[in-house]
Amino acid sequence: MQRLSRLVRRWPWLCNAGLYGSLFAAGDAVQQRLRLRPGQRADWAQTRRVALVALTFHANFNYLWLRGLERLWPGRSPAALLAKVGCDQLVGGPVALLAFYAGMRMLQGKEDIFADCRQKFWNTYKTGLMYWPFVQLSNFRFVPVYLRTAFTGFCGFLWAIFLCFSQQSGDGTATSLFKLFHAEKADPGKASPGK
Repeated sequence: MQRLSRLVRRWPWLCNAGLYGSLFAAGDAVQQRLRLRPGQRADWAQTRRVALVALTFHANFNYLWLRGLERLWPGRSPAALLAKVGCDQLVGGPVALLAFYAGMRMLQGKEDIFADCRQKFWNTYKTGLMYWPFVQLSNFRFVPVYLRTAFTGFCGFLWAIFLCFSQQSGDGTATSLFKLFHAEKADPGKASPGK
């Protein structure tokens, strides 16, 4: 553990960004696995696109953003914590969502890269408000600055499952996620017993 800590302290950006991007891509792979029906294959090109958006934008943005918030409001006083969490939810969250939805559509070669932003942004943002303030409050209170992006990446793994599902087939609401976990995996050729 001490060796890992030295590695992260020596190359904090590389370690944090690499871990963050990997976890985001893993989140996409998990949500695809949950959605696959028998005989279907995973879309690894989609997972590569998620990894590219996560590595090129999200990991770097989070790394710089979390350090910037610490510079603006240093410490762990209640006022500093609330200021950091509030700013993160009012500015950082929307920027990250817009970048994800627009970046994914751009990498998919879609003409209107802002279509998902218009259709899903507010639902996804409201859903995020049920999760991220608590994550970031814990992050700013208990996690050292040099590990905050990695911590956000670990928590972002769950968020990535939801976000990737919303981008591909959901509407950005928390209730749409229940479709992912309650989707029938039955063979479409079989009739249901009640019909």
